[in-house]
Amino acid sequence: MSTSTTPEDLFRHGLQLLLDKDIPAWVDLWDENGIFEFPFAPEGRPERLEGKAAVAAYMRGYPDHIDLHDFPYVEIHRTTAPETIVVEMRGVGRLVGTESPFDMSYIAVVTVKNGLITRYRDYWNPLAVQNPAADFTGSNR
Repeated sequence: MSTSTTPEDLFRHGLQLLLDKDIPAWVDLWDENGIFEFPFAPEGRPERLEGKAAVAAYMRGYPDHIDLHDFPYVEIHRTTAPETIVVEMRGVGRLVGTESPFDMSYIAVVTVKNGLITRYRDYWNPLAVQNPAADFTGSNR
């Protein structure tokens, strides 16, 4: 993405990449030193990923666990810091391992600098996923 890309445009592009299951392209939206945080992570799950390589390793198996079909609700709020947005959204699909429906509401606080994600705080409920001990890489932590 170009450095003139707004945080809103970058985020929406990232959602489409997740729907397309193009995890490498989604990871390419990250700064090399980007930080991905999960403030509500339960014990045994990562609370913070530091660097693009850690984000890539975490997200590698995402489509093998969650098959996203749509983001039927996305509302992006600008903040007083032009590089930071707050996003309210809902993702729907299915949990691959159980074929159970996946329907999750999220709040994300995302900071973009020079056209890349530098910080992403993901406020979602990982306990709603039926196998909370497994992360997206397929391993138990």
